[in-house]
Amino acid sequence: MARMVIPSELEQVPVVVEAIVGAVTAAGDYPERCIFAVRLAIDEAVTNAIRHGNGQDPDKSVTIEYEADADRLEVSICDQGPGFAPSELPDPTKPENLIRTHGRGVMLMHAYMTEVSFNDEGNCVTLVKRRECGKPEAD
Repeated sequence: MARMVIPSELEQVPVVVEAIVGAVTAAGDYPERCIFAVRLAIDEAVTNAIRHGNGQDPDKSVTIEYEADADRLEVSICDQGPGFAPSELPDPTKPENLIRTHGRGVMLMHAYMTEVSFNDEGNCVTLVKRRECGKPEAD
């Protein structure tokens, strides 16, 4: 399992995304739509950890652990913040939330990844992407 520890700086997000996409690409022939999904979900999760978890506090860090093989990617992203209750997030599809400029990250992670889970404190998210979910359906 690979491990990265980054400072709470948004400039680090592309570094993490590229490292994980590189691992997925090296691990197997993942369809392009899976690579897109991984990029989007990792970007959202790391950005949330930096912005919301750590409050962009330069004295706090984000720890990322990931492992990719030919069939599956698993990524854990943990911040040093107080955490949150994912079940208490407002529904971004409700009319009163549609024009908000944020609040869709967790929904996108669920939409693009095979599995999404949070630890009890809510300061660590684990994302799983299975390769077979990206196979085109037979005609």
